[in-house]
This record gives sequence, structure tokens and C-alpha cells, in this order.
Amino acid sequence: MYPLRLVLASAAVLSVGMPCEAHHSSAMFDAQKSVTLQGTVKSFQWTNPHCWIQLLVPAGTKVTEWSVEMGSPEQIYRSGWRRSTLQPGTSVTVVIHPVRDGTPGGQFVSATATNGVQLGVAGAKGRNP
Repeated sequence: MYPLRLVLASAAVLSVGMPCEAHHSSAMFDAQKSVTLQGTVKSFQWTNPHCWIQLLVPAGTKVTEWSVEMGSPEQIYRSGWRRSTLQPGTSVTVVIHPVRDGTPGGQFVSATATNGVQLGVAGAKGRNP
């Protein structure tokens, strides 16, 4: 009887933890590709569970809005980001792993200001969120 209780208790614990882990999938991004975007920050959203950069990128005569997903506020804070790191109207270069389906979005890799300073770097090693 004891082994059955152990198996049932283990199954219950695992079933509760699995949905939390599923949230953190990055399968929608193509980690084998990197895209460099130069544009203007429309907004920097400091929100849970993920922060977002909305970036306006000129492409010929039109402007495309890209959604760049970052880590949680806690994760990117440890990497040097602050709520005020990016302000609307700031020109930046952002490197992302693009969304696989071709929509204008991606997973954050790095960001550099127009003066060449890498944004959100904590310490000399340059850790990125």
C-alpha cells in the first residue's frame, strides 16, 4: 500500500509542476537565426511574466512594429536593466532570434544604443537577459 501512495503523491506533484514549465517554451523562436533590427522604441513594457520592447523599424517607405520578448523583470534586472533603461523615442539596435512563422517579433538577444554602448549590461562581462 505504501508504494502506491508514493506513486500517487509523485504523480500529483509532477502534474502540478508541468504546466509551469510549459509556459517557458521558446519553440516559437528560431534560435539558429539572429536578426539585427535598427529602430525607435515605441514602448518598453516592464511587466510579468515577460518584459517587452515594441520597436518601430523602418523598411523602405513603411515602418513595421516588432515585438521583442525578454525575460521577467527579475531576470533582466539582475542583468542591469531598469524600468527606465529604454524610453519611447530612443534609437537602438536590437538583435533577436526571430519568430519561426515570419511575424515581426522575436526573442531578445542584445541591445546597443546609437553611441555603441551595450544596454542592460551588468558588470564587465556583459551578461545579457
